[in-house]
Amino acid sequence: MRPSLLLLVLPSAYSSFAFQLPFGVPHFLKSASAVVIPQESPSNPTTPRIAIIGAGAGGSSAAFWISKAKQRFGLDVEVDVYEKSDYIGGRSTVVYPHNDKAYPAVELGASIFVRANKNLWRASEEFQLNRTAFDDIDAALGIWDGENLLFTYKGGWWDTAKLLWRYGYLSPTRTDSIVQKVIQTFVTLYNPTPPKWTNVSALATEFEWTSLTEQTTKEYLESQGVSSQYIDEFVDAATRVNYGQDVDEIHALEGACSMATAGAAGIIGGNFQMFEKFLESSGANVKLNTAVTSITPSTGSTTSQWTVSTKQGSNDYQAVIIAAPIHQTGITLPSEIISQVPEQPYVHLHVTLLTTTLPSANPAYFGLSSSGAVPGMLLTSGQGFRNGGKAPEFNSLSYHGAVKEGEWAVKIFSQEKVEDEWLNEMFNGTVTWVYRKEWQAYPKLPPTSTFPPVQLEKGLYYVNAFEPFISTMETETISSRNVVDLLLNEEFDSGICSSNVQRPSYPSAEVEDAQVIIEATGESVHHEAHEPKDEAHQTPVSKSVDDKDFVYGWDC
Repeated sequence: MRPSLLLLVLPSAYSSFAFQLPFGVPHFLKSASAVVIPQESPSNPTTPRIAIIGAGAGGSSAAFWISKAKQRFGLDVEVDVYEKSDYIGGRSTVVYPHNDKAYPAVELGASIFVRANKNLWRASEEFQLNRTAFDDIDAALGIWDGENLLFTYKGGWWDTAKLLWRYGYLSPTRTDSIVQKVIQTFVTLYNPTPPKWTNVSALATEFEWTSLTEQTTKEYLESQGVSSQYIDEFVDAATRVNYGQDVDEIHALEGACSMATAGAAGIIGGNFQMFEKFLESSGANVKLNTAVTSITPSTGSTTSQWTVSTKQGSNDYQAVIIAAPIHQTGITLPSEIISQVPEQPYVHLHVTLLTTTLPSANPAYFGLSSSGAVPGMLLTSGQGFRNGGKAPEFNSLSYHGAVKEGEWAVKIFSQEKVEDEWLNEMFNGTVTWVYRKEWQAYPKLPPTSTFPPVQLEKGLYYVNAFEPFISTMETETISSRNVVDLLLNEEFDSGICSSNVQRPSYPSAEVEDAQVIIEATGESVHHEAHEPKDEAHQTPVSKSVDDKDFVYGWDC
């Protein structure tokens, strides 16, 4: 076990809190255990229908939250989930070394979740999926700036003393205090009466996070008395491995998330299994290999509001949930709707997976003697490049354990393609297999005070409005839960945890942000004049509301 001080400030490069990728994978990478879910359309055409676009963390959990209302209150609604790929999981997918499923799977996308991520943690338990913990990994750590190994940590009192000598005590503890404060606020989203929002800016204000979202990580931490050296080396290593962005680029809220890795875990065999289970238990009609081409207002129906079209045909829906980056979907939407969502730039990332018979990288490459040990987890700082030096060739390079005796899996994140010649030098010509992929990995997250609307129009909702705020698997499930509650309130006078709740008024563009935050009871935080409805149909809770393990949506 690493000392707690180091765990508090350095994320695991074996996986990342926020590494979630909006990509497809070749058919041969599809999980052998993929759930086969019926794709037939509902038999009763009079039953209200909801369409969900995307079968990743956001879309699969949206279907799951709707199913909770159906189970608890007998809500009569059919759900269709459209997914353009041939697999479930979206940003969470795996690759098998040598393309052989006999070997352990390696996460290619969304790699970990943490104990504070109560939806995913609960899903792993409810669905009886086996977790693997990352806290106990004892691999040596190093920070490389393109020319020098700035710091290495192998464990023991001497390395801990070197850590404190280089960075002091106050900077790590002040940073940890900031991270813990963010976590304490974040977990209120699971309370029995969590906030609901139609505008993310309102949530930022309610949580007092505007100072975090409106400053870079570097600016904010410096204002809190954290040393520049600690920020430029340790914290930069965290933001680069998790989001491919430096501390002087990414906003401070996401910078804090980059360091919130205590209790990190993943599902053995792949995190995508949680999202398969969400859909399997939801009873939704899942339409794989079905790309939506347009979403338009319905014209020939008195009960449906939206028409969803694909190459296979069109269907009408009372409501639609878009659970994918809207500008990456290729879906045609009315101009007055798509114009509400600014183009979201993404980090273009190269991921290189390989196997090698070399137990650690070539020490000569890092200026070490032939007997020198290279850390198995190498993160990077961009500070040398910012000062006119050489840029690191990669964001992170990490050994992921043995594939078989005498052969190890390695994952490399980089901004440019890693060429074969470079791999031969780094691993002394011992590479036995390589898999490369490049994609738009994660959103670029500069400081901002504005976010896309959650509700684009009556009956049309956008889960990924949350992504420029915080981008993780867990927050996709939280955003989808909020969307489902808003949708059920507005369209069915229902909710995930109550069958008879006050519906929030649909906010116009002129409504102040703070006015669109509502409590789960339906009462405005500013006590607007709504007559409370009868709460006789509130569902019984399965855990006490005072139970620290209570999770809104699961327990109610």
